[in-house]
Amino acid sequence: MTTGNSGGGCVKKDKENGVIRSVITGCGSYLPARVMKNQDFEGIVETSDEWIVQRTGIRQRHIAAEGETTADLGENAARAALADAGVAVDDIDLIILATSTPNNTFPATAVEIQSRLGMHHGAAFDSQAVCSGFVFALTTADQYIRTGFARRILVIGSETFSRILDWTDRTTCVLFGDGAGAVVVEAAEEAGTIADRGILTAHLRSDGSHKSKLYVDGGPSTTGTVGHLRMEGREVFRHATGMIADVIEAAFAATGLSSDDIDWFVPHQANKRIIDSSARKLGIAPEKVVVTVDRHGNTSAASIPLALCEAVRDGRIKRGDLVLLEAMGGGFTWGSVLLRW
Repeated sequence: MTTGNSGGGCVKKDKENGVIRSVITGCGSYLPARVMKNQDFEGIVETSDEWIVQRTGIRQRHIAAEGETTADLGENAARAALADAGVAVDDIDLIILATSTPNNTFPATAVEIQSRLGMHHGAAFDSQAVCSGFVFALTTADQYIRTGFARRILVIGSETFSRILDWTDRTTCVLFGDGAGAVVVEAAEEAGTIADRGILTAHLRSDGSHKSKLYVDGGPSTTGTVGHLRMEGREVFRHATGMIADVIEAAFAATGLSSDDIDWFVPHQANKRIIDSSARKLGIAPEKVVVTVDRHGNTSAASIPLALCEAVRDGRIKRGDLVLLEAMGGGFTWGSVLLRW
């Protein structure tokens, strides 16, 4: 799937000489208070800090407290994003929550967050694409904005992956953490060139033949249980770099831009080795790569907005910067969004 780009994609004309772009106007994040360091795993499974760091780059992750839910994390991130954008919940037309760890099978956790925010208009729904969830949700928001369905959308990535881990499996339990990030996306009239602010192009892919390589072994229609995360780590790593390159090269082809034009690369924070390998293959300089996996672990759909918001908050990402987002997740799903801040 490809969305609008300066090279001829479909973008809604707002006036005779302009197009509608989806511009991120606010960013917020939330991490649970509890920090679990690599050393904390040594009494749980056969592992070590050295082993985890060498293979993943992860040193610590945040774990939700007992009773702290995906909706709790998402609500906090959403409130921070609204405050950063300087808008009230009454100004939001739609909420899209990317998550693989909802509070309930139904209703969507997005409607729970909607209620908590005091929003009684518009709509809210969940998007499920695992670690690619935020990219899929942001791309969906872009579609709604460019077609005129909504003017301002709250996009959230929130996960409590600690609830679906097998804490006896050292190959997976050390990788994941909990957290949430959110952005406010707003319609803006732009000229229709690559100099525009907002989303310039987005590309989504999936291939269900890879399901067995990364999945949860439970569900309402199969086992009637939540299940645990299962992963063939070497297979995921083997496919990751090529799939990431696929959607990023598609973004460059759609816009005529290249890795040299990118100011910041914000990848899904799954594994430092995958991040480094992808950046090298694409020719993106290390100093342009935003990395939080060492402190957050893999927070699935929350990882990109958490990393994005950190880089905005500390002043690295500035207005006018060209920012490239990419992710790959279970399914497999993968995608990219190229935007100007």
